[in-house]
Amino acid sequence: MPTSTPLVADALDLHVPVEGALLPDQAVEAYRRALRRGDDWYDTLLAIVARWVAPFEILEGMEHVYLVGGEAFDWLRLAQRLIDAAGDLVPLAETERLLIMGLPPRTETEEDFEHAIGPAKYRAHLNFQYGVVIEELLMLSTEQELLKAGGLTHYGRRNADIAAYEHVYGKPLEELKLLYLQEGGTDVSEEIDLSAMHAFTYWLSKYRLRSMEPARVASDTKKAMQMMARLEGNRARADRAAQAKRRASSISG
Repeated sequence: MPTSTPLVADALDLHVPVEGALLPDQAVEAYRRALRRGDDWYDTLLAIVARWVAPFEILEGMEHVYLVGGEAFDWLRLAQRLIDAAGDLVPLAETERLLIMGLPPRTETEEDFEHAIGPAKYRAHLNFQYGVVIEELLMLSTEQELLKAGGLTHYGRRNADIAAYEHVYGKPLEELKLLYLQEGGTDVSEEIDLSAMHAFTYWLSKYRLRSMEPARVASDTKKAMQMMARLEGNRARADRAAQAKRRASSISG
């Protein structure tokens, strides 16, 4: 009789509670078991996310932070963690659309999403959206404005990246990095991982809220939202084009 590998044996022996909090290994195994039963991959993903309790993990020597600054929930990073662990048990095309473009496999409202992951995680998800995503979009919009105003003779891409910090936050990047350190942040060097960059960005969003005039905060947030709308419009057009191409291929085939 063939024997199980240690990894399979460990999975078989792992206790996975039917309800309540799940530690990372339990969550991964609960997801795999549900998928093997034939449960819907997205519904199950959200159900596992709702039960996940670890704010971060160390995987293969790399830190994966899901709760940035103890307040902002990066749910798509957790989704990628679970999807990667599921391997070929999940549909590649649908999971790529979720992870790359943020598009779920079906239309859902914000209320549906909140109900699926729970109100506490949903509030933390909004913290991430407004404290990290919006801040990144504001920086992107500002960089584009600098490039357009100065031209490549004045601002190269690298210079625009750096100059945007002073335009948005009123202080040069080096000074902002020092303030971040003084307030308990980590060293922000040129080579930092995604988790560290998200933490710095989240701190910047709070700095902007407390240091800028309310009218300026509102104006900058509106600018970031407009950038999001433009990007989502482009994404929707690209997605429709890809779907049309697939339909055409099916018809011709």
